[in-house]
Amino acid sequence: MDQRPLGRGGPLACPVSYGAVKIGRNQGVKYPAPFALPSDLEVERLLNGVLDLGINLIDTAPAYGSSEGRVGRAIGHRRHEYLLSTKAGEEFEAGVSRYDFRGTALRASLHTSLQRLRTDHVDLLLLHSDGNDLVVQRDTDAVDTLIALRGEGLARRIGLSGKTVEGARAALAWADVLMVEYHLDDCRHEAVIAEAAAGGVGVLVKKALASGRHDPAAAIRFALANPGVSSVVVGSLSLEHLRANLAEAGQRGRGAAGR
Repeated sequence: MDQRPLGRGGPLACPVSYGAVKIGRNQGVKYPAPFALPSDLEVERLLNGVLDLGINLIDTAPAYGSSEGRVGRAIGHRRHEYLLSTKAGEEFEAGVSRYDFRGTALRASLHTSLQRLRTDHVDLLLLHSDGNDLVVQRDTDAVDTLIALRGEGLARRIGLSGKTVEGARAALAWADVLMVEYHLDDCRHEAVIAEAAAGGVGVLVKKALASGRHDPAAAIRFALANPGVSSVVVGSLSLEHLRANLAEAGQRGRGAAGR
């Protein structure tokens, strides 16, 4: 399988990763059509099917509602088979997002995430920015805290899931990985992606399909044509759609469609 490194010296990731927002949250999301959350049994079949297809990076977050807990329950027993990415800085409760970038809050968030995910470490911990990317990095102890958590082995790699080009560029000084929006209608981060590649920083692309508004085939081919992109994070409740996404990435899923 044609995997890509998650930054210089980083682990190899499938060019299509699984974004787990849809298994835990359907409020306040930007998808064009509403959707119901799957049952626990459907989540178990879906996530095991994701791994069976050869997708080896699962991206979740406390802000994704019940997602972390469902990931832990469904595939915690297969933890050695996948890279696990989560975030800190944003919580989502009772239909409202709450942000807290204090070091104590980020540390507590990660410990809670580890319990939900049924693991002793994550492979990637991203700062879940509220859009004030520069302020969060410069005026809080968030970056120092992430660096400390990496040093303690609780997060193998760290980075920023931000919203601005300026914020992403500033994060190149400390991040192992950036998560940026990049698609046919939004190429603002193209120069930063090139800078990240030159500096050995991995890049995960979020919203490559513009929250479901773009044709998946064209969107995935576009994002992966950029050599600086490590993997495209795609959220779906359909294994058949994910299988098609892998085909567009030049992959062949292995195994059965589910369990």
